[in-house]
Amino acid sequence: MRVISGTARGRPLKAVPGSGTRPTTDKVKEAVFSMIGPYFDGGRALDLFAGTGALGIEALSRGMDQAVFIDLEKKSIDVIRDNLQSAGLAEQAEVYRNEAIRGLKALAKRDIRFDLVLLDPPYKMKRLDDLVRMISDLELLEPQATVLIECDTSHVYEARIGDLFQTRHTVYGDTAIYVYRYESQIPEQDLHTKKE
Repeated sequence: MRVISGTARGRPLKAVPGSGTRPTTDKVKEAVFSMIGPYFDGGRALDLFAGTGALGIEALSRGMDQAVFIDLEKKSIDVIRDNLQSAGLAEQAEVYRNEAIRGLKALAKRDIRFDLVLLDPPYKMKRLDDLVRMISDLELLEPQATVLIECDTSHVYEARIGDLFQTRHTVYGDTAIYVYRYESQIPEQDLHTKKE
């Protein structure tokens, strides 16, 4: 596992010990960022259920100014910190051990808003609809923010979740990627579905 592109390109990333964390493969990660980037002109990212931190680190490497990483597991937090150091991006990151909903509420109290939210929860989590609505309701999103969900293909998400509108849905093997944009209106022709 490595950083695919940007300032930290090629830097190796550690995996979380054990089988509880399912890292995003390099192929899927590259596909994800080709959809939502591939590069960024600043901004702030949130990597919730961060695991190894690979998605948030990739976002930083590709131009995000700052990123917040949240995970409940201590071993994940340790790996995220190590990976940020390895990538030379620790100064641009905040890392918190917390449960997802509590973490979001804590961020809302700080009046922080994000341009990019990355949601790659354990596959045992069946639905993220309510969590996505909460992110919007807590006013954690900048206008035109992107929210990405990575999940098992058995999970199907609607074209609209609250004030977020689906712009892409792509399948890679047993992994599904949903991309949403935060705005009040979106033309129907902007919706795309693609299988690979």
